[in-house]
Amino acid sequence: MADFSHLDEKGRVQMVDVSEKKTTDRLAIAVGKVSMKPDTLASILDQAMPKGNVLETARIAGIMAAKKTWELIPMCHPLELTHVRVDFFPEKETSSIRIEGQARVAGRTGVEMEALTAVSVAALTIYDMCKSADKAMAIEQIHLVRKYGGKSGEFVNEG
Repeated sequence: MADFSHLDEKGRVQMVDVSEKKTTDRLAIAVGKVSMKPDTLASILDQAMPKGNVLETARIAGIMAAKKTWELIPMCHPLELTHVRVDFFPEKETSSIRIEGQARVAGRTGVEMEALTAVSVAALTIYDMCKSADKAMAIEQIHLVRKYGGKSGEFVNEG
């Protein structure tokens, strides 16, 4: 079990010690999608949902979530994020909104969890603000698409 970095030699959970790691610029990009009825998408784009501007609220929620990732996921390190961005790409042909989250840091550990958390909470916010109109919305395909920095270098998800 000692090969798994979150377990010590006795199998006890521990936070990974990153104090000896080199500080590098790190970036992670994650994406996800919220599928919905065409009428729901139209209302979001027309800013006609009763709870207000869905996408700007979801953007703020995603950014705030990235900043709090260390409080949500056990053993995540608190990071001094240098940038978080959440963008939305409506896709009328599939009646969905693709969400992209980016997180950056100059640090000793990666920001994959922060980018994934930003996308997840942005998607949940869209759902929350629109559920009265469309309870059948689906949050789908949240995954890491790219990361760079650190010892492992660059990763690009070709899938």
